Amino acid sequence: MSEPFIYHSAPPSLLPLFGRALLPKQQKAGENTRIPDLQAELVGMSTNTKALPQYLQVCGFEAGSKLPATWPHILAFPLHLKLLTDKRFPLPLLGLVHLRNSITQHRAIGSGENLDIRATLANQQMTNRGIEFDLITEARSAGKRVWEETSTNLFRMATQKAGTPKSAPPELESFPFTELITAPEDIGRRYAKVSGDRNPIHMHALSAKAFGFPRAIAHGMWSKARILALLEQQSHWQGGAFTMSCQFKKPLLLPGKAQLNWQENENGWDYQLLNASGSAPHLNGRIDWL
Repeated sequence: MSEPFIYHSAPPSLLPLFGRALLPKQQKAGENTRIPDLQAELVGMSTNTKALPQYLQVCGFEAGSKLPATWPHILAFPLHLKLLTDKRFPLPLLGLVHLRNSITQHRAIGSGENLDIRATLANQQMTNRGIEFDLITEARSAGKRVWEETSTNLFRMATQKAGTPKSAPPELESFPFTELITAPEDIGRRYAKVSGDRNPIHMHALSAKAFGFPRAIAHGMWSKARILALLEQQSHWQGGAFTMSCQFKKPLLLPGKAQLNWQENENGWDYQLLNASGSAPHLNGRIDWL
């Protein structure tokens, strides 16, 4: 493990990191590409930043003394960008695909609580779609781990396994509870303002078309946060300690509407975000009570 980047109280500035994201990599990625063990830490970060009220509003959370379980992801984003734009990271940042995300909240985090946050690159593997790797993040309060996250990303490339036939997508399950989610045309820009994630595919239709999308698409983590905000408002929501995991499927084009469907059981809730007609998934996942 190389020496970590360490920041105290304030995260690294995003502007120079965005500049690095645009620089081409010196070598083309291949099957022999190796992602180094990079790590970044942010010590003594206050959770109550200027962006928090806007984040609550953009994602639909109700303000209170406890923070959404997705909020530490926003605090850690500058660390993620620091690692992914480091000259030793061999893959281009633009074009990475967010496949999966799992967040575990070991206890509710209070607004204004200080956190020590660490982000690490790990678990590289070659799949039939390309190179997958994890961004592993953990947050500690007074030395105790209170939150952790694993985000799995993909760099698409042709591999020897590319000829593997695709399996048919599973049939969509039918869940008893439904809420409609509306994603306005500007939600990508609004979420980018509070999260720092200004990937061009989320910002405008013109910039998204340069990457092959007909229109801008919603951030996957906005969709996950919006789902969490709606589920927290349900009468049987337990909160406290839980894991919320999801797999990202088809992008949500902006503007757009989607169906949030879920079912409850004793040990957790299953949920899925489908397109407006209910025929295809944007994401699916599960909440497990701990």
